[in-house]
Amino acid sequence: MSTSFKGTHTYIASPELRQVVDIAAALQKPLLIRGEPGTGKTLLAYAVAEALGMPLVRWHVKSTTRAQDGLYHYDTVQRLNDSRFGDGQVNTIENYIRLGALGQAFESPTRTVVLIDEIDKADVEFPNDLLHELDQMRFTISETGREVVARQRPLIIITSNAEKELPDAFLRRCIFHYIEFPDPELMRSIVEVHHPDLDRQLMETCLQRFYWLREQAGLRKRPSTSELVDWIGALLRAGLPAEALQDDFPFLGVLLKKEADLMRLAKRR
Repeated sequence: MSTSFKGTHTYIASPELRQVVDIAAALQKPLLIRGEPGTGKTLLAYAVAEALGMPLVRWHVKSTTRAQDGLYHYDTVQRLNDSRFGDGQVNTIENYIRLGALGQAFESPTRTVVLIDEIDKADVEFPNDLLHELDQMRFTISETGREVVARQRPLIIITSNAEKELPDAFLRRCIFHYIEFPDPELMRSIVEVHHPDLDRQLMETCLQRFYWLREQAGLRKRPSTSELVDWIGALLRAGLPAEALQDDFPFLGVLLKKEADLMRLAKRR
């Protein structure tokens, strides 16, 4: 069984996941979410923010991201351009301080959801540096001397694709949840959100073919939930009935995104 976070971003969640979100919010600990691509890790943060009536700030992590980037950034390039072309008040450094996701959440008058997306893309030291900043709940902008003190502790949701191991010290201080890939029952509910008028026979045939495809050995990238939704959309646009899927895989490129996977499946059909 599953329930959903209602709002613009409808999210079908298991009761266990809803309880984990509640625990992280109550204990004021970061919630670390892992799972296959397409299991809704990122969408979860949007749905939680809407369900709790909180603003959301997203911080997409890159390989060059530092923990301080989440606090603030001193835009020296903009200040240099303004000094060259005579625009702006270049002597007021505060005009060139850009608060990051955590800085915005600290200064927000209301509790904020902060999505730290794909943390495992960053340097190995990033997770522990991040927790240090969260423990302090305050920071000083060195260029101006202004101290930013958090009004409330934000609700931190961190996603990981398990591309690299995270430090044990970081893991100990997070609430962890692994999102299992949806089973057929849950997948029906997800598909119905996107295609509410889908013919029942077409639904069942699509699910049968989709899960068969995911079970094929040797696939470099198994199709995800979002690709299933897109595939059904392509079938509907083409007006194809369930019978068209019995011995064929129309629009297979919507499901498989690796050439090697397409070639491997072609040999098995």
